Amino acid sequence: MAEMRHVWRLTKRPVGEIADSDLAFAPEPMPEVGDGQFLLQVGYLSLDPTNRIWMSDMEQYMPPVGLGDAMRGGVVGRVLHSRKAGVEPGMLMAGLGEWASHMVTDGTGMSPFPEIPGISIPVGFGSLGLVGPTAYFGLLDIGQPKPGEVLVVGAAAGGVGQIVGQIGKIKGCTVIGIAGGPEKCRFIVDELGFDHAIDYKSEDVGAALDRIAPDGVDINFEQVGGDIMEAVVRRMRLFGRMPLCGLISSYNATDATEPPGHWTLMLMRRLTVRGFIVTDFQARFGESFQQLAQWMLEGKLKTRQDIRPGLENARDAVKLLYSGGNFGKLLVEVSKI
Repeated sequence: MAEMRHVWRLTKRPVGEIADSDLAFAPEPMPEVGDGQFLLQVGYLSLDPTNRIWMSDMEQYMPPVGLGDAMRGGVVGRVLHSRKAGVEPGMLMAGLGEWASHMVTDGTGMSPFPEIPGISIPVGFGSLGLVGPTAYFGLLDIGQPKPGEVLVVGAAAGGVGQIVGQIGKIKGCTVIGIAGGPEKCRFIVDELGFDHAIDYKSEDVGAALDRIAPDGVDINFEQVGGDIMEAVVRRMRLFGRMPLCGLISSYNATDATEPPGHWTLMLMRRLTVRGFIVTDFQARFGESFQQLAQWMLEGKLKTRQDIRPGLENARDAVKLLYSGGNFGKLLVEVSKI
């Protein structure tokens, strides 16, 4: 058993963009495995927009990461040693963990992760883990898509967006994805089957929506916020729905402002806007895993992972989420499992 582990700890709360000095990476002695605990070798670390929220002391859906604590993140790994009933060495476990090479845990927030023939561990974890339920429940439970409706997906080439758009197609929607750059726009149309792509880096989003969807938008799966959200909301139809998954454009902001007027539009157009966190649906994760895996094996669902090697690179890699530098679901390969 390894005697040392490597871990990222939060040393300062970021102000604006994440600075190198906000996180520290170092070796440290391996914690002892107590009764009811097990030792996990982390294979893949999921990097997600919510990481920036967890670093802050703002109001949020779970306690922020404490200063000096190991940075929180979604992980999948192999059990090396166990003193917990029902958890055996060699098992694959996934859930909320640490930015670390190894971790000792009592299993809170974790569960066995099935290995499915034909679906690799990074694809399964990257697509069927937290981003899969986020897309699945956000669109189906809150967006309630119907055949013939128009669905707009921001951050469409990211981990959640690429799945949302494909589920929308399965449900008979016209799907418009908003992404940054021609390569991402080609990907969501040519590879994933979106009907249209809008390159927010080179196009006026509102004008493009007026051209593509002149009768308006029924569902806005919102992940971005800011000017892009305002452009979509202004074009929503009566009784439209807006699953509010995130507002990544403002996560590094030092002065929190909102585009004027969109809350009035939500009222006047009787839109359903529901903010949600994926853990709201934790009791039903098995449902989403089974359905998404089935669609994947049937060839109806494709995903792209952006895998960065080396735990030591996690701090630099997470910054890509806020600049649009990742292409697909962002993962760090910590070890071969």
